[in-house]
Amino acid sequence: MRGVALWFVTLGTVFLLIGMGWGIKMSASQDFTLAPAHGHLNLIGFVLFSIFGFYYHTVPAAAEKMVAKLHFALAALAVVIMVPGIVMAINQTGETLAKLGSVLGIIVGLMFLYVVVTTRETA
Repeated sequence: MRGVALWFVTLGTVFLLIGMGWGIKMSASQDFTLAPAHGHLNLIGFVLFSIFGFYYHTVPAAAEKMVAKLHFALAALAVVIMVPGIVMAINQTGETLAKLGSVLGIIVGLMFLYVVVTTRETA
């Protein structure tokens, strides 16, 4: 595995480890107020990043396109904006980042749809 596929899997694993640590902290303190943000970090940050990474690994032609690199950058930005935004929304200190991260998330999903539909494995 290399290139954008490796980038997705590596950053996804970093998000997983952060999410696991956060989950342990919540469990130890018995304060699950931020569970929705923790869940988004694990599901979007780890699960989706892993799916994206394994797709790009399986379909190397897709990973070679510039859109794959842009996809990675916007996906990382979406997680980095969305998760703190959800924390802020839960703490009632603003919803703007959560909304912005959500819109970026939709764009990331549309980009992946574009990649999948326009890239064919030629085997």
